[in-house]
Amino acid sequence: MHFTSEQRLDGGVVEREFTLGEIPGILWTPASASASAPVPLILLGHPTLGLRKMYPRLVGRARHAAADGIATATIELPGCGERPRWEAAEQARADLRRAKQADEPISDELIDALILPLVDRAVPEWQAALDALLELPEIGGPVGYSGGVISIGIRLALVEPRITAAGLFAGSFVPRAMFEEARRVTIPLHVLLQWDDEGNDRQAALDLFDAFGSKEKSLHANMGGHTGVPQFAGEDAAGFFTRHLK
Repeated sequence: MHFTSEQRLDGGVVEREFTLGEIPGILWTPASASASAPVPLILLGHPTLGLRKMYPRLVGRARHAAADGIATATIELPGCGERPRWEAAEQARADLRRAKQADEPISDELIDALILPLVDRAVPEWQAALDALLELPEIGGPVGYSGGVISIGIRLALVEPRITAAGLFAGSFVPRAMFEEARRVTIPLHVLLQWDDEGNDRQAALDLFDAFGSKEKSLHANMGGHTGVPQFAGEDAAGFFTRHLK
């Protein structure tokens, strides 16, 4: 991990950009973080829009977590932002746009092509980032995962034992194969669902929540579309992580 920039935000939050090989990322640590008082960590997931476009929302989430004494970090997804183009992913996104414009049903094959290769590439990168982050003296764990492409969160919750709690946003397509993985997830879950999300299959989201094998899981459904998440929903998610990471 190589840090490329550092700045101090309001409230003493330290923001450091880094690279991990070819992967860009950002780490935010609260003023209280130090080698003598290491803090928990939340991995901030995000959609495939690129870190620069998502930065305002990510830094807002990071500030909120820092106020609770929790560090946060994120990395750029494969084929997104300034990373090298990924032809198969771009083709799948183009096929999705054409299907939506033609008002055609989104096929299982298209969802698989859009999501499964992304999960297969992104999850090992998140794990490599976690390896590097936990080597920093100011980061001590435990670790949570929050938001982003829900299938990435499912896979991480299943295969990464260092992640002890996850907050998931039911706002992206879910391949049928991920339902079987969801049945084997056992960590505490906080799932957010926007009831009128125009790009999400509500029934599939409800079926996915039912499939999760966690003994502690809660579904928080609010009226509104994909970008209409109410402010208190973020506060509820923050409370979930405070309970499980502090």
